[in-house]
Amino acid sequence: MSTATAAASARTGTVLADLLPASRVRDAALVAGGAALTGLAAQIAVPVPGSPVPVTGQTFAALLVGTALGARRGLLSLTLYALAGLAGVPWFASGTSGVSVSFGYILGMMLASAVVGALARRGADRGVLRMAGTMLLGEALIYAVGVPYLAYAADMSASAAIAAGLTPFLIGDAVKAALAMGAVPAAWRLVGKR
Repeated sequence: MSTATAAASARTGTVLADLLPASRVRDAALVAGGAALTGLAAQIAVPVPGSPVPVTGQTFAALLVGTALGARRGLLSLTLYALAGLAGVPWFASGTSGVSVSFGYILGMMLASAVVGALARRGADRGVLRMAGTMLLGEALIYAVGVPYLAYAADMSASAAIAAGLTPFLIGDAVKAALAMGAVPAAWRLVGKR
C-alpha cells in the first residue's frame, strides 16, 4: 500500500472536526458553534414572491455543519438550533422564532445533517463528485420533510407546496452544492498538506 493510500485510509472514518484535539469541551463548542453558524446563515434571507419560505443560507450551513461535524454532533447541533428557536431565540430565517409554516425545513435539516455527517465519515466529503452527491442528497431530504410540512401547515395542495416551497429554490441549491463541492474537499487537501 502506498503512503498516500495509507494516509487516505487512515482519514476515512473521520470528519474535519475530528482533526481537533478530542474532548467533551471541544464537542460542546462544536455543537454550539454549528447551531450559531446555522442561525447566522438564516439571517441571509431573500423573500421569494408567492412563497412563505425565503431563500436563506440556513440549508447550506446545516449541511456543512453535518459534513464537518459528523452525524452525531451535526444532529445535536441542528437540534440545539431548533430547540433554541422554538424557545424564542430569533435565529430562524429573517430573525424569527417559534413554529411557522417553514418549520418542516428545519426538521428536514436535522435529518439531513445526520445523513450527510454519516456519509462524510465514510469519505463522501473527500472528492468533488462524492461531495456533490452528498449535498444533493441532503437537500433532497430537507425538501422531503419541508415541502409536505408546508403543504399541511399552510393548507396547500401538494402541487402548490411544490411550486412555493421547492421549485423557486432549485437554482440556489445547485449553487450551494457547487460551493460545498469545492470547499470541503479543498479543506481536506489543505489538511493533507500539513
